Amino acid sequence: MKERIRINREIRATELRVVDEKEGNLGVLPTAEALRRAQEKGLDLIEISPNATPPIAKIMDYGRFQYVTQKKERDARAKAHVTETKTLQIKIGTSERDLDLKAKKSSEWLREGHRVKLNLFLPGRTKYMEQKFLEERMDRILRLISEEYKVSEPPQKSLKGLTIVIERSRGKRKEAEPMAEKQPTSS
Repeated sequence: MKERIRINREIRATELRVVDEKEGNLGVLPTAEALRRAQEKGLDLIEISPNATPPIAKIMDYGRFQYVTQKKERDARAKAHVTETKTLQIKIGTSERDLDLKAKKSSEWLREGHRVKLNLFLPGRTKYMEQKFLEERMDRILRLISEEYKVSEPPQKSLKGLTIVIERSRGKRKEAEPMAEKQPTSS
């Protein structure tokens, strides 16, 4: 929750470090003196930094202060980028055309800076298929992704099948290595 900004007579401190837009730093003044100066100019005394010692107050129009503050917050929100984890589901028998479309979509999400979670859905008996075969199926779509990525969470068995999470990596795109080559095989 945002702290309420105190203005004019709401300010509780006995002394304030006062700043004026035109004159700059006016130094430490008693609150009554600072209020008097603000009223002479037809402006408000706004407590900017209440936790400082002594608290800092600025002489300016309160409406303008609110406008500037809201503009700064709006700009900060616009620059902030929220990273989401997008999910794609594929099956063992997914056609090459569908894999191409899903790879394009995941490349687009990676370009935007999102993480992509790929689920290889395994219904019924397919859950018990050989791990190497399942990883080869997952590699089919990983090879089609045009954006450079890195594996942030390696392939894991989940309730519905096999899951891998990838995210955008910095640098040039290199050819995707099959998962079977990345992981040592136990014989």
